[in-house]
Amino acid sequence: MEGGVWPDTGLPPLVFAVFQMTFAVIGCAIISGSIVERMHFGAFTVFITLWSLLVYAPIAHWIWGPGGWIEDFGVKDFAGGAVVHESTAVSALVLAWLLGPRSDVTKDPAHNVTFVILGGSLLWFGWSGFNGGSALAANSTAAFCHGHHRGLA
Repeated sequence: MEGGVWPDTGLPPLVFAVFQMTFAVIGCAIISGSIVERMHFGAFTVFITLWSLLVYAPIAHWIWGPGGWIEDFGVKDFAGGAVVHESTAVSALVLAWLLGPRSDVTKDPAHNVTFVILGGSLLWFGWSGFNGGSALAANSTAAFCHGHHRGLA
């Protein structure tokens, strides 16, 4: 694996692939919220595998890949707003609609304020890395994305 996906960055292809896989995994986590108590884990694993290959990978290439038709329009999708959120939101909505309502919603509620705050903080911290990392360098573009995400730019 000599060279790189983007030779100007000096970024090894394996590092880039692992960084991109984190976006795909986050997409799977978002979809998992729509199937709680509606789908067995084995079926979900098969669905996520097929979804990753047939839905996520083409959309990611269209927007982030060199020569992607949406990327050719000049679209810049830092931190996966279009690739991750739009594709997973539509997929989760369709999947929840196809599976129908949860079987038993009378169980004790799963509300925990401490975990909500912890999860929100981890998401905020992680998103900072995604925004800056999407520039594939530590430069002014990464700084702009980091500040723009916070409403500072």
